[in-house]
Amino acid sequence: MRRLIAITVAVLACGAAPAYGGEPALPSESDVDYQLGGANDDIPDEVGIVVRDRKDEPFAGRFNVCYVNGFQTQPDERRFWRRHHWRLVLKDDGRAVVDEVWGEWLLDTRTRAKRRALARIVGRWTERCAADGFDAVELDNLDSFTRSHRLIKRRHALAYARLVVRRAHRAGLPVGQKNLAGFDGTTIGFDFAVAEECGRWRECHRYAASYDDQVLAVEYRRRDFDRTCAGYGDRWSVVLRDLALTPDGVHRYC
Repeated sequence: MRRLIAITVAVLACGAAPAYGGEPALPSESDVDYQLGGANDDIPDEVGIVVRDRKDEPFAGRFNVCYVNGFQTQPDERRFWRRHHWRLVLKDDGRAVVDEVWGEWLLDTRTRAKRRALARIVGRWTERCAADGFDAVELDNLDSFTRSHRLIKRRHALAYARLVVRRAHRAGLPVGQKNLAGFDGTTIGFDFAVAEECGRWRECHRYAASYDDQVLAVEYRRRDFDRTCAGYGDRWSVVLRDLALTPDGVHRYC
């Protein structure tokens, strides 16, 4: 298990230099904990990177990544979108298009006006992350267009991503690409990647090709975790979690 130099974490947590400023976005030689199912403050010393939902508080003294679902709605936020921004939810024959795995509505990025409107909403969330003390932001579901019933094109998603990345950069936060393995997100401003189950799907090399050592890897099965650790554990922060990401669930590190 890799050891974290405490003084390095303290400096980075107070204001890490983002990749777009010429420095790596993520701390080196540190483990990561992925806490989207609820915050857990019982964190080993060698864990220097903590990923939490944007509504949770960052963990003091560590490098904190703020999770933002940038391309789909959170399951518990349907009322917000239906009441205030229903026109920005993607619809097929009048019904919201759903990511069936997670029960999330897709956001409609097909027009410039809608992309700008969505970027204002999500941009405010990333700015809130910065104000709350997070050091970086993860934008989830870049690949949502692949689940859009062919309504959203890749170019729509990327044009929207550029807007949201730009807003996060203006707030001083490096931005992580989540999903769409094989796409080099650095071309539109992403600074690091969050590779979910890349060991399971044999796609870790695709993230490495674009981001080198600037990758956080999350696996949910022990054999996939072992594979990712064997191939990339000396370069990446890799964690094994339970699929529900419960606070008291599985937490293992390379």
